[in-house]
Amino acid sequence: GRHLTSITHVENVVEGLVLAAAKGRPGGVYFVTDGEPVVFREFVTALLATQGVQAPEGSVPASVARLVAAAGETAWRVLGLSGAPPLTRFAVWVASVECTLDDHNAREELGYAPVVTREHGLHELREAA
Repeated sequence: GRHLTSITHVENVVEGLVLAAAKGRPGGVYFVTDGEPVVFREFVTALLATQGVQAPEGSVPASVARLVAAAGETAWRVLGLSGAPPLTRFAVWVASVECTLDDHNAREELGYAPVVTREHGLHELREAA
């Protein structure tokens, strides 16, 4: 979880969509983010804390998590269990691969700037709990 990731509050996504519809080039590609990338584990820890949940201290190597997820998916499929397994290969992939976005085009061409800060978004979640 030490890798970087880009995050985007839903209100910032809507702002980007409105700006792209009004000012975007046909076929233009515009990523929007809340700003600079964050360390994945630090953000998820802060996100969990908004709901009163403390993130575990330890970690598991991605290769081990992938193996456990594959075994769980196989067990769910073979045994015909309902619902989804508690850990999936997709979830492991999302949580273990760096994914940062460059919102330069949206900022330069559309005049995009986040309307909700990361801190405010976390505050909203804390208040809603």
